[in-house]
Amino acid sequence: MNIRRLVAAVALTAVTFAGSGAVDAQLPLEPKQTSGQSITPAYEGWFKNQDGSFSLLVGYYNRNQTQTLDIPIGPRNRIEPGGLDQGQPTHFLPSRQWGVFTIRVPADFGDRKLTWTIEANNQALSVPMGLHRDYEIQPFKDAAEGNTPPVVKLDPKGPAFQGPPIGIGTSRTATTASPLTLTLWASDDGKTDPGQKPTDMPLTVSWSQFRGAGAVTFSNPRPPIDKADGRATTTVTFGAAGDYVLRAQANDVSGDGGSGFQCCWTNVLVKVAVKP
Repeated sequence: MNIRRLVAAVALTAVTFAGSGAVDAQLPLEPKQTSGQSITPAYEGWFKNQDGSFSLLVGYYNRNQTQTLDIPIGPRNRIEPGGLDQGQPTHFLPSRQWGVFTIRVPADFGDRKLTWTIEANNQALSVPMGLHRDYEIQPFKDAAEGNTPPVVKLDPKGPAFQGPPIGIGTSRTATTASPLTLTLWASDDGKTDPGQKPTDMPLTVSWSQFRGAGAVTFSNPRPPIDKADGRATTTVTFGAAGDYVLRAQANDVSGDGGSGFQCCWTNVLVKVAVKP
């Protein structure tokens, strides 16, 4: 097995059963069903920050092919210890979602662990997350090829985002009466794995819902990127007032999840306050 995919498999299956649904929980390698299955929290690994703290990179695997689930923060969607809400999603898309949020822990975190538990369709699964040396990752640069994640800007003159999401990138306001225009600018270093060409999998961007109880509809969740300036624009409509978080993702030739290795893609979280 390719070492990159081995790392991904270990991260995905390092999970424990919790609650009454454990007996019926789907095994990691079983084929996905359309609905009624579990969601596996996936610990991707950890990396060190410049200030000496650490970030835990976390994703999930919704084993349902078509069922999207909303699970609010609480007993069925919790991270412990330290508070149930530590930035995790409440809106779960089908299939594997890589590195969708990070949890920052202090420099003296040591051998402590956090545990994320998700209960979906009466099946509860948990994953422990810590600083074990085997889980150290390099999400900002592929050590083998030197590839780096795409650079994303939400304002052409604003800050640049690259790699895993670090908190909320920016905030917007909207109403339920009018679509909100979302524009980002994306660029990439163009580096590829041996045997690949940039045209094999060009730079792409996508938008999805991360939090928010109401329906969210994008006019085009995968807007085209203007080759001249890297601009990609879409609109989003909200079905109800409330607070939402949207996720913008940029992928280069490494593809979703870096083909099983934790580099090189970029996620940015955008908070939207929606009024009636």
